[in-house]
Amino acid sequence: MLVDSIVTLGVNHKTAPVAVREKLAFSGECESPLVRLSGLDGCDECCFLSTCNRVEVVMISRTPQESIAAVRKILFEKTNLTKEETEKYSYAHQGKEAINHLFRVASSLDSMIVGEPQILGQLKQAYREASESKNTGIILNKLMHKAFSVAKRIRTETKIGSSAVSISYAAVELAKKIFGNLKGKRVLLVGAGEMAELAAEHLINQGVAGVVVANRTFERAVKLARKFNGTAVALEEIVGQLEDVDILISSTGATELILNKNDLKPIMRQRKNRPLFLIDIAVPRDLDPKLNELDNIYLYDIDDLTNVVEINKSERDKEAATAERIVKEETLKFRQWVESLEVAPTIVELRKKAEEIRTAELEKTFAQLKDLSTNDKKAIEIMANALANKLLHDPILFLKSEASPEDKQNKLDLIREMFGLDKNSSR
Repeated sequence: MLVDSIVTLGVNHKTAPVAVREKLAFSGECESPLVRLSGLDGCDECCFLSTCNRVEVVMISRTPQESIAAVRKILFEKTNLTKEETEKYSYAHQGKEAINHLFRVASSLDSMIVGEPQILGQLKQAYREASESKNTGIILNKLMHKAFSVAKRIRTETKIGSSAVSISYAAVELAKKIFGNLKGKRVLLVGAGEMAELAAEHLINQGVAGVVVANRTFERAVKLARKFNGTAVALEEIVGQLEDVDILISSTGATELILNKNDLKPIMRQRKNRPLFLIDIAVPRDLDPKLNELDNIYLYDIDDLTNVVEINKSERDKEAATAERIVKEETLKFRQWVESLEVAPTIVELRKKAEEIRTAELEKTFAQLKDLSTNDKKAIEIMANALANKLLHDPILFLKSEASPEDKQNKLDLIREMFGLDKNSSR
């Protein structure tokens, strides 16, 4: 059956450790994977996707099992793994399962972080390369575009990607809840930790007006400040800076608190109690927990942010259940489309045979009834056409009705035999 020619095969973060995945990386020096895949016997169409967590091959093959074995051999040829190990570290799906798997990949339901949007862009790029190198055809083109539309539908109909699931982005989401719009706000980075830097990047994307960086090593502060077109100050200057900034992100390696409640009391008077958002990512903590006792100060530490992330992950998991239902619906629709390709030639042959019979019988009838008027001839032609269409109606519905692959083939064989479609043909 045509649907069984659809195959997805690959390795991802669930099936293989990073030590195995990194050996599968295809460098720019080696022959293009698409060239090798398209050269396999039986492979009619193919697409190759490679990301840090996934190597995936999508193909249309006339000999699926042989192609799966050949692709595994190509993927693992640099690893020295046994055949049994390559099967253990990879997955292979065929037919309906392959369609379902691709839709889940495009929708990020198979990603390390459910709801992350990067995989869709990576899949689109892989498809673009396969299409431009003429390695796609009618089925793979339709399948990939359907995968993109399924991902879009899930983004539209669920909230799978709407909540932050990283510490740095959770900090930004909290800031937006406090200030509403972050445009024009000023940020003070204390310390130059990676999460603080990421949070600053997210804030810049939200339109904050400026970034000040304070760090124990001043050169490092200058370097990071340049990255954000900001300014650098010494660590001892942070209290003075708090009069002007709206958001402080702290991530130093200090073993003692660097900012106490008493440090902020006079500053808040000078700020005329404008809200101040404090994010303490450091462990041990940099900021005095008692700061939260002051009016208009909003302090969150790493545990608070982790809780937000866990709650958001839980929300995404709930949305994933709805997304899985959408994937199942769309998988069924696509499988029906592929199956319609299988019955289409038989339906065309049925219509052609009916038309040949209709035309031949009309010619015989009109030859015997030479005195018929033009209007009478037209009426007989209309009646013959209606008879042919009504006789074909039920057999065509029978062919198009849903069935298992085995039953679908049995239906095709039965109709072809009943209507004698294979007489005088090689089928």
